[in-house]
This record gives sequence, structure tokens and C-alpha cells, in this order.
Amino acid sequence: MKGLILSGGRGTRLRPITHTSAKQLVPVANKPVLFYAIESLAQAGIDDIGMIIAPETGEEIRAAVGDGTRFGVRVTYIVQDEPAGLAHAVLTAEAFLGADSFVMYLGDNLLQGGISELVERFRANEPDALILLTAVADPQSYGVAELDGDRVVALAEKPAQPRSNLALVGVYMFTAAVHDAARAITPSARGELEITDAIQHLIDAGLRVESHIVRGWWKDTGRLEDVLEANRLILDTIEPRCDGELEDSQLDGRVIVEGGAQLIRSTVRGPAIIGSGARIVDAYIGPYTAIGEGCTIERAEVEHSILLSGCHVHDLDVRIESSLLGRNVTVSRQAQQPRAYRLMVGDNSEIAAP
Repeated sequence: MKGLILSGGRGTRLRPITHTSAKQLVPVANKPVLFYAIESLAQAGIDDIGMIIAPETGEEIRAAVGDGTRFGVRVTYIVQDEPAGLAHAVLTAEAFLGADSFVMYLGDNLLQGGISELVERFRANEPDALILLTAVADPQSYGVAELDGDRVVALAEKPAQPRSNLALVGVYMFTAAVHDAARAITPSARGELEITDAIQHLIDAGLRVESHIVRGWWKDTGRLEDVLEANRLILDTIEPRCDGELEDSQLDGRVIVEGGAQLIRSTVRGPAIIGSGARIVDAYIGPYTAIGEGCTIERAEVEHSILLSGCHVHDLDVRIESSLLGRNVTVSRQAQQPRAYRLMVGDNSEIAAP
């Protein structure tokens, strides 16, 4: 069984961060979202992985992932020239996948608990497809499944009148039958070959499509609020560890301080993670915050936020919260009346607040 990770989307909902970086490499708890997908496949015993990449961000992903050795897998890169839909990505990867069954995993998704048990179920039951579903409050915004027991009888993409509240999660398992299904469908109104249409073609052809309802959490990290929520969920699972240096500083709760980090006259209240080489001086770091490597926080407060590597935040009279700062961003304050900040800032930016 092979893996197929889709890492080619443009990430328009996370701009300006994604103007300069692939959305799959935005870190959650100081680890790129994409790495969680690779690790999930590796833990399920899938070590032959195809990685769909886009021409614009492919080299960055290649540089971050390499050949897969660090994860215990082999990675083959497959360029998808345009984002023409998930079923189009399957066809683009057909030469790599061959006649093998495979797991398709969206590279910006996070799934609690991994997929090892689901892979075993797929191998044991031998359906033609297994889809993961979760109950959502707004099913009209998703691909939605209608079930008969655990068997899928119909799918609809963003239906105006949903027949269930069960939305498709970004992890799918297929036999090679999906290739013919993807070739048989036509582009949707938005010009894409939809995976929901390919799965519906399998159902209409009398093939067996099973479902699994996800009981834990699942996150599509395509928007700022989802990235911050994913960061919170991952940080809730960490074990405290301090490999850095503390001087007149305090760690409360579950906090990771990586090697080379320095905390001077500061407090970090977990769950939180401080990256290697970070310098925290006369500062407060609140819960659900991930400070990237090489960041400097001086005379400032940060909470429920993600700061990518090389950020500098200093001399603020109000707390930064619910924010995502790109690499090498500087946030400071001039000597005027303070204001509140809620920020999503791209790489190499500088903000001097009034």
C-alpha cells in the first residue's frame, strides 16, 4: 500500500503568509503541518509516498522534506501543473501509484490519533474506497456523505440542502479502481475534477465505499483560526521539557524549552513551546503559544499565537494574541498611546505600532 500526500494548493486563505511560503509548511507547535501527515503514514507502516507539489512551492517542500529518510519513508515528488482538483491529482500520480491501493492525505490536514487502525481495517475489509467523515455545523461548506449503515450511498459537494451533517475529512483510502472513476468524470462548475464525483462514480458502478466517522478532532489548517486551533490541540498533548537556560524565570504547566533558548526574568505559562535559540527577556508568554527558533521577545506579552523563526517583538504595552507572524517579522511600539493588535503578518515584514 502506498501513500499520496497532496501539497500543491496555493493557500489563498492564509495570505500574506503563503505569498512567500507553502501553506503545508506553516508550523503547528513548531513543526510544519506537512510533517504530521508524513509521520501519520509512516506510523501506519506506509513507507512509499508520492508527494504532489506545485511548480511555485515545490522546491521549498523538497528542501524541507528531502528524500524522506528522516521520517523513515521514501518520497517521490510529482508535479501537478495546475490545481485542477483532487481527482486530477490522483490521475497525475497514476504512474507512481500503479495498481496499488493507497492512502490519500491532504498535506494541510491534521487528524487526531493517526490512521494505523483505519489502514488495518481497509486491508481487512477490502472495500474499493474508505472515506473519513466528521459531523460539522455547516455541512453546506463541505463535501457531504449520505450513509446506509457505514456504507456510503451518495455524496454531494457543498450542497445547498445537505442530506446529512457528515463532511469529508481530508484522508481517503482507495484501490486502483479510483483511476478509472477519475477519468470518467467531467470538471465541476469551478473547473476541477472533484474527488466527491469520482467516489460517487464508484458508488454508481456498484463498488463498495465504506465510511468511518472520526470521533476525535480533525483540522483543515487553511485559515488563521484553524491554524491557531490546531496549534492549541497539539500543544495540549506535549510533555514538559527544558533544555534551554533559565535566569530568574518561571515555567508554569506544560512547557517545552528547546536547547539554546534563553529565558531572562520572564514567565512562560503552558502549554507552550519555545524554539531553539529563542531569547525571551522581561516578557510573558501565555498559553497556546509557539515561539519559533531564533525569535526574540523583549518587554512584551504574547498569548495564543504562533511566531515563525526569526521574529522580533519588543516594547509593547498591549498583549499580542490570536496572531500568526511570519518569518523575520518585527513588531515594536513607538512612544505613543498603545492600541490592541490582532495580526497575520507575512515574512520579512516590520510593524512599528503607534
